[in-house]
Amino acid sequence: MSERRIGVYVCHCGGNISDYVDVEKVREAASKEEGVVVAKTTMFACSDSAQQEMIEDINEKKLDGMVVASCSPKLHLYTFRGVAQRAELNPYQYTQVNLREQDSWTHTDDPEGATEKGIKLVIAGIRKTKLSMPLESIRIETIKKVLVIGAGIAGLRAAISLADLGIHSFLIEKEAEPGGWIRRFKKLYPQGRNGEEIIEKLLEEVTKREDVTLFVEAELTEKTGFVGDFNVKIRAKGEEISLNVGSIIVTTGFDSYKPQEGEYGYGTEGVIALAQFKQMVEASNGKLIYNGKEVKNIAYIYCVGARQKPNVENANVYCSRYCCNAALHTSTLVSEIDLSINQFHLYRDIRSYGKYEVLYEEASRKGAVFVRFSEDDPPEVERAKGNLQVRVRDLLIGGEELEIEVDLVVLITSMVPNKTDALVDVLKIPIGNDRFFNEIHPKLRPVETVINGVFIAGACQAPRNSSEAVASSLAAVSKSAALLMKGYTELEPLVAVINTERCKWCGLCTEACLYSAIEKTAIEGQERATVNKALCKGCGACVPVCPQGAIDIEGYTDSQVKAMIAALSKEVEFDSV
Repeated sequence: MSERRIGVYVCHCGGNISDYVDVEKVREAASKEEGVVVAKTTMFACSDSAQQEMIEDINEKKLDGMVVASCSPKLHLYTFRGVAQRAELNPYQYTQVNLREQDSWTHTDDPEGATEKGIKLVIAGIRKTKLSMPLESIRIETIKKVLVIGAGIAGLRAAISLADLGIHSFLIEKEAEPGGWIRRFKKLYPQGRNGEEIIEKLLEEVTKREDVTLFVEAELTEKTGFVGDFNVKIRAKGEEISLNVGSIIVTTGFDSYKPQEGEYGYGTEGVIALAQFKQMVEASNGKLIYNGKEVKNIAYIYCVGARQKPNVENANVYCSRYCCNAALHTSTLVSEIDLSINQFHLYRDIRSYGKYEVLYEEASRKGAVFVRFSEDDPPEVERAKGNLQVRVRDLLIGGEELEIEVDLVVLITSMVPNKTDALVDVLKIPIGNDRFFNEIHPKLRPVETVINGVFIAGACQAPRNSSEAVASSLAAVSKSAALLMKGYTELEPLVAVINTERCKWCGLCTEACLYSAIEKTAIEGQERATVNKALCKGCGACVPVCPQGAIDIEGYTDSQVKAMIAALSKEVEFDSV
């Protein structure tokens, strides 16, 4: 191989890196590496001026490799790959070194150690780049059809939007009736729109569009193929149907937390969950009646099934977000029925975020009483002498204990994930610590999953209200449309490759692969392993299990990884900071 010509750019990151890492010493060490012909520091490597300087260096110095030492690749990997492409340098001969999250921010108490580590990281990046080869993205032809799983408000809206873009969608719903939770409620916050009417309107729009096929009492049973060309099987009303789609959008919604027996008195007469109470309120006719008795005093207990302590089995440690607003809105509906009903809101924190603050203000103006309790001293509910009593210490009045006699206790329960074990087995979508489906990155790739072509939206991903669920479903639609409308998609070439001459076929690689990307193939009469590049994620799980050493990962070959390890283990000599 001819001598490489590599450019190295070390970023100050406006002080995020240079406050703790001596970037000049890192640059100097990089400049001494064989093959490095340009080594510079820059205040912001991602700035337009810095990018243009890199392009000029690539062209003028005839660079065939580039290393940028800056922040996390999650933020700017594609930024600098774009720089390489604009300068006609193969983007896979670019390496990003993370000097911020992995070094400067980690070692703020040790600038000398951070500088030494920074030098090692950059040299490792240079050694990897020296062994890099030009790679080409993998082009896949796409089918202009989408499978949408779940016909709640997010799924219905997704199907309609796809149809308006000229993309056919197959919308499947496991229940006999579409609409999900929204259909159950007559008034939704904050505008008070009728949920049932919203769903009926969406279904009316679905029936108008030839590019939407709706299946009820249906579920996904099998998925094969890859992004752009999935073969799926669904079972609808007992009949198995095969479909060919280019992408999949999962909008399976949520379930409501069911309190444990005895939790805040649950199971006792007069202690009910918010969803049941809201339906009771909406069905009222001038008076609020429970079990034949008029309700005059209500206690709401917030954060039931949310923000639990980690030592609780299957704890829901997250905030469910929508619950405060839903409770406050329901409280205002109660006031519309009878302003004389006493309402006590027992809460840890009120989170009526953004424009929903008006719900808190309205409830307050209508006489709601707010009582704040400590998470370590939650309310106690019991029935004594035929009456419900709630004891709580109010932090707003110095921790004084209150005993409130009420007709009804309403538990403000959280959103929890639907039971989707079978779907996870089929789609292989990762689950987060909160047991909701997990996206690649909450800000940069908020509806994408690690399975190319499979998107998530709505409350299957996190607790959301209806408007937030619709917004995320439209984001998933835009991602699907971008993937399918041009007729092809391009995948990363950083995938496993198998030396079929070394391979003796033992099957260990197929067992290690989580994505079913490796299969047995007959080559010249011999059984060998081959890789479906469209399915492979380049995770490398197959590499160490191969007894013949026949598997490598493009872009992260054994030789590249060994070169990086050697650089990281080498002693660094430089003047103290």
